[in-house]
Amino acid sequence: MIAAGTGLITATATAPARAGARGRPDADGTPEQVHLTWGDDPTQAVVVSWASPGQAERPRVRIGQRVIAAAQRTYADTRSGAVTWTYHARVDGLRPGATYGYAVTADNDANAADPFSATFTTAPRGRAAFRFTSFGDLATPNPAWASSRMSGTVAPPSDMYRGIRGVAPQEENRQAAYAVGAVETFQPLFHLLNGDLAYAARSSDAPNPADWAQVWRDFGNNVQASAANRPWLPVPGNHEIELGNGDQGLASFQTRYTLPSNGTDGFEGRWYAFRVGTALFVCLSGDDVAYQDAGAFVAGPAPLLSDPAPGNPPVPAGTSRYVRGYSGGAQTRWLESTLAAARADASLDWVVVQVHQCACSSAPDGNGSDLGIRREWLPLFDAYEVDLVLSGHDHEYERSFPVRGFDADAGTDAAGGAVTDTSRPRPVTTVDSGVFDTSQGTVHLVLGCGGSATGPAGHENTGHENTGHENTGHENTGAGSSPRLARVITRPDTPVPDPRVPGGYRRPDADAVEAATWSARRDTATGYGIAVFDVNPGSEAGGQTSITVRYYHAVGAEPAGAGLVGTGAGTGAGTGAGTGGGTGGAPTDDYTLFETFTLVRPRSDGRRWHLKT
Repeated sequence: MIAAGTGLITATATAPARAGARGRPDADGTPEQVHLTWGDDPTQAVVVSWASPGQAERPRVRIGQRVIAAAQRTYADTRSGAVTWTYHARVDGLRPGATYGYAVTADNDANAADPFSATFTTAPRGRAAFRFTSFGDLATPNPAWASSRMSGTVAPPSDMYRGIRGVAPQEENRQAAYAVGAVETFQPLFHLLNGDLAYAARSSDAPNPADWAQVWRDFGNNVQASAANRPWLPVPGNHEIELGNGDQGLASFQTRYTLPSNGTDGFEGRWYAFRVGTALFVCLSGDDVAYQDAGAFVAGPAPLLSDPAPGNPPVPAGTSRYVRGYSGGAQTRWLESTLAAARADASLDWVVVQVHQCACSSAPDGNGSDLGIRREWLPLFDAYEVDLVLSGHDHEYERSFPVRGFDADAGTDAAGGAVTDTSRPRPVTTVDSGVFDTSQGTVHLVLGCGGSATGPAGHENTGHENTGHENTGHENTGAGSSPRLARVITRPDTPVPDPRVPGGYRRPDADAVEAATWSARRDTATGYGIAVFDVNPGSEAGGQTSITVRYYHAVGAEPAGAGLVGTGAGTGAGTGAGTGGGTGGAPTDDYTLFETFTLVRPRSDGRRWHLKT
């Protein structure tokens, strides 16, 4: 029940099941794609955001007797001219740890008599337990529909769960919808979305730009089933970078999301941090430091054309949106000052970093590990005892041992075999005990397991790496076993001519390999899953605090042809499933437990912390 005049829910309630876009396509101000993010203080502020098919009149949020006006934000896509209308209402003055009901509407809302409504819960204050979840690389529930326009069939309007005209029903990827449902199953306080959200502008197979806004719309209406009930906190991934849309190609992402402030002029909405309980969450824009070029580019051989309305010239084949270094070091300076402040605060125990690209990935069909991230940020993670790094990008699950420091010259050139410096992270233990003290080293998780198709996430797979393990659903590299190989990108890899396609371009693969001594476990049974984190602040000053991590996977969900465990041209006798030509399975909402482990560290209120060198 809602207490009159406050919007406060007296007991935890489940939001109404209104998951999809509810308005007619011609009802300009009808809210859709509703989602929440945290305000600057999650104990007392949230931001309610949404879109509408056209310009809304007096867009607003109602909580009890309070009416909060929404700010309008728009952008016009450079290639198609399509205008996106979004609205953002900052709701503050809330109570910590309280559940509220709210409604979203406008004067020209086609559902004004029964406006969209849901509930949310603010963050607790102080040393309180809470749960969060995470995955990246979600995509839309029907990514095949945009390609239907390319093949000459008529593209349908947004139709998330039913068959798609011109596309066989089995080509739909409902796994993205099931992934959203999995978040709701675990009822977290909030969800971390680790980049590559809608996949509107894919890399080598980008749909017609006229479809980009519709793909974003499908994504927003899909995640609304969860993101309207609890904050979803994203970081930009390579697929958020779109040709011509903004200084870093992030105009679509930034128009749709209002994120906590970073206090850096000119770069708001690209990186940020927020605090919940005794944990600080630091959310980074990896494209700023990563060597790899995984943003939008024109593979060719034909140029990318605009729709007639914008009148923009064609974009030649080989054009890429490479943005490395875009902040001029501002993000790294912000990161160091943010980490230093966190470790100087005796009421903060945990530091969790969220970034799309991977520092520690041995995925055979993925992009690999990135030396740019390792060189720029891992020394800061070591110095300030970052506990956990969550990434996406490679469409799999992988967990590292706790790492600190690095091994120089531990790699070899993938082509010539010369010794190469990959700044390989050094494990502080290779005993997979299930309990890890993160004050001694940082654990990295690859969670690119939302709903996007498994296989390469931006680069071609040339089969450099083969683990030689039989497929039992997981791979361990603890004491007594040989480490698998990992590919590493050690230099900028902008597109190069594709010898297979006259006039076409491709992205080169990772240029080095290393023995992945840091890798503890990979899921080779499926590329889909969700990580669930339960934070226990501990019961006494100077004692121990913990995070219990459970990873659930959706076995059998790979589409036909998914290459989860490559058998390529590497050494070894790999017999894993999914070599690029399998019959595949079907989307499933059956997420089963893959593994559980626990992170521990001393509470900061009983420990004098010193900067690590």
